[in-house]
Amino acid sequence: MAAYRDPLPDPFRQAEFYSGVAAKRLVAWVLDTVLIFLLTVLIVPFTGFLALLALPTVYVAINLGYRTVALARWSATPGMLMLAIEFRGPDGHRLDTPTAFLHSLGYTLSTAFVLPQIASVVLMLVTARGQGLSDHVLGTVALNRPARH
Repeated sequence: MAAYRDPLPDPFRQAEFYSGVAAKRLVAWVLDTVLIFLLTVLIVPFTGFLALLALPTVYVAINLGYRTVALARWSATPGMLMLAIEFRGPDGHRLDTPTAFLHSLGYTLSTAFVLPQIASVVLMLVTARGQGLSDHVLGTVALNRPARH
């Protein structure tokens, strides 16, 4: 019987992959929130300002699309790219489109309710891999991006 080999970096033997990631995720979240807000402001005039009637819904839709497209393309949002972190799936590879969508949907749902958001933040701070609620459900993990030559 073959031994199980976890494809994700071990948080104890390879701690450099997880070092400072929770703080970087917070800063990336702020950067992404600003970018999503600016996208929302830019899109509103193109709707003849009708988007103002459903602004929260428009913002959530842009947020979901922004995160899904970015995670599917780069396995990171633009804010995460600026801070050199990225997501990896349970197989150790970058996120595919369905996983990127599910992660974005999980994030969106968890931010819609206070208790799941608090649980997610607490999990990021106390678990060995710093995984939030959506990460635990999907088996994803945020890592410091390895250097590429």
